[in-house]
Amino acid sequence: MPEFSAADHAFMARALQLAARGRYTAHPNPTVGCVLVHGDAVVGEGWHQLAGEAHAEINALAVAGENSRGARAYVTLEPCAHHGKTPPCTTALIDAGIAEVIVALEDPNPRVNGRGLQQLADAGVRVRSGLLQDAVARQLEGFVSRIVRGRPFVRLKLAASLDGCIAMKNGESQWITGTDARADVQRLRAGSGAIMTGIGTVLADDPSLTVRDASIDMRGRQPLRVVLDSRLRMPLSAEMLALPGTTLVYCHDDAKRNLLVDAGAEVTRVAGDGDAVDLAAVFDDLASRDINAVLVEAGPALAGSLVEQDLVDELVIYQAPQIMGSETMRLFRTPTWTSLADRRNLQIMDMRRVGDDMRITARWQDKD
Repeated sequence: MPEFSAADHAFMARALQLAARGRYTAHPNPTVGCVLVHGDAVVGEGWHQLAGEAHAEINALAVAGENSRGARAYVTLEPCAHHGKTPPCTTALIDAGIAEVIVALEDPNPRVNGRGLQQLADAGVRVRSGLLQDAVARQLEGFVSRIVRGRPFVRLKLAASLDGCIAMKNGESQWITGTDARADVQRLRAGSGAIMTGIGTVLADDPSLTVRDASIDMRGRQPLRVVLDSRLRMPLSAEMLALPGTTLVYCHDDAKRNLLVDAGAEVTRVAGDGDAVDLAAVFDDLASRDINAVLVEAGPALAGSLVEQDLVDELVIYQAPQIMGSETMRLFRTPTWTSLADRRNLQIMDMRRVGDDMRITARWQDKD
C-alpha cells in the first residue's frame, strides 16, 4: 500500500464530499469526485453530475484549465479507460498534463478494472491507489454490489412502534412515525435506483412509491417502481400507474398481462410458486437493468421472505416512541424460524434521532 500524507487524506476527503453531490442524479453511474491540486493549492474540483454527461475528472479539468499541467488529481474511483457515452477520462488527464493520479478505489467494472491506472502509468503519469478506499467502497456499495455480486444492494426500510408493531390487525398504520422520519425516507428513496413493494401493500395502501420532496434535485428522475405481484392482482386504478416514471410488475402468472400493460405498467414474468415470485430472479433482472440499489418498503410477508432468504444487505428501522399493544402486526413473517437458534444477530451501524423518532441502521453481524 503506498504511503499517503495528511494533505493527501484531506484532498481525497474533499473528493469524497464532492462525489456525494451526485447521489440523486448520477444513477445508474457511480458517484465520483475529483480534486486537482497544484503544489498545495486546489486548482479545480468536479463531480459526476448526471449520467451521460461529463465525468468528475472532465469537470475538474474544465475548472483548472492550464493549471492542470503538472497537477495532482485525487479521484474517488479509477478513471475510465473506454469510450462509453463520453470519451475516456484517462485520455483527458494525460492530454491535460496531469503529473500524478491518486485513486481511492479501483473500478471493479471489467471494462476498467486496472486498465485506467495502467494507461496512465504507460503515459508516464505517476499513479497511487487505495487512499480512503473503504470510505469510497461504502459510498459506492450499490454500484459495487451490482458489478461484483450481480445484484443490487438491498436496503429494507421499516417503521415500527417501540414494541415492534407496524400496524393494527385491521391494517390501520398511518401514521406511526412522524413527519421528520417520513421526510428522511424521501431521501432514501431519492438515493435508490428502485423502490420495491409487494402486492399486499398496494392493495392495502395504494402507495405512490415516488420522491415527492421538491427540495431534492433529481433532475426529473424518479426511481423505478417495482411491485411483486405473482398473479397480477394489481388494480388497474392503482395510483402509481398514472404517475411519471415506470412501474415494473414482476409475476409468474401473466394471464392478465395485457390489461396491466394497457394501464401503464411494464410486466415481467419470472419463476415463482403460489403467491411468491423468485426473489433472486427479480434482483438478477434488476441488475441487468443497471439498478444499483433497491429500497424495499413492504409488509411483514415480503420483509420476512427477504430476511429468510438472506437477501437484505441493510435494515433501516424508524422506531416511534409508542406502544401499540397486542392486536397488531409485527415487522416480519418468518414461518421457517421456529427456534431461538434461527435468530439473526445485527450490528448497529448508526442510531440517531429523526424528529421524535429513532432511526436505526443495522447489518447482519455475519455478513460483509
